[in-house]
Amino acid sequence: MTPYVADPGAWQESWDLQQSAFMPDREHRIAAMIDAVEAVTEDPPRVLDLAGGTGSIALRVLRRLPGAQVTLLDVDPVLLCIARASLRDRAQIVTADLRDPAWTGALPHAGYDAVLAATALHWLPAERLRVLYGEIRTVLRPGGLLVNADHMPDPQLPGLTKQLVASADARRDARYAAGAAPTWSAWWDLAAANPVLGPLAADRAVIHPKGASAEFLPPVSWHLEALRDAGFTESGTLWRGGPDAAVAAVR
Repeated sequence: MTPYVADPGAWQESWDLQQSAFMPDREHRIAAMIDAVEAVTEDPPRVLDLAGGTGSIALRVLRRLPGAQVTLLDVDPVLLCIARASLRDRAQIVTADLRDPAWTGALPHAGYDAVLAATALHWLPAERLRVLYGEIRTVLRPGGLLVNADHMPDPQLPGLTKQLVASADARRDARYAAGAAPTWSAWWDLAAANPVLGPLAADRAVIHPKGASAEFLPPVSWHLEALRDAGFTESGTLWRGGPDAAVAAVR
């Protein structure tokens, strides 16, 4: 069994700082996702944090909805180690690869009220993501909710989007220069130097030998079409912030 990393709260904080450098409105999108979960459930919800990484969404769901039954699924051994140490017995942790359709069989149960994913599914190629949307539908209860927040630039605003991205890049570079947040590569260098996370970083390199990201960044319209094709009864834009958006779909 993988040992718990020491000081998981510190690793969560550094991960959040690193992520918020890329997405200054990260907390807003996650709050909007949890707002939607609250709207579709009366009892404490059963939530699947898909490609949940260190547990950023899971922890916030449990903070807002203490009675929630949360499952976190990911394949990254480094991030899962931090998630296990942070969540302990408050969530079920599942190791599975979304590139493999068998991932649904690793879940402890079906009939989730909500499946939430943030800034993760763009790592999958287009055709796999289309199929995945259908697989997600099968693990939701009737009326259950999927929310996927990711980079979804608006093709109708190419000039403004370019300006927004440039402004965000400048703010991020300033934070890096001031030491206010670690860069992506610096965070992974720190993980590789940690006695618990370091060996797991080597395992991660085997799982993703060419790097994890396919960087598939279609607009919202592509996602909505794919969700309709997957059989969801409703789909639309839940939240937008500059080049990012969250699409929601109801089974």
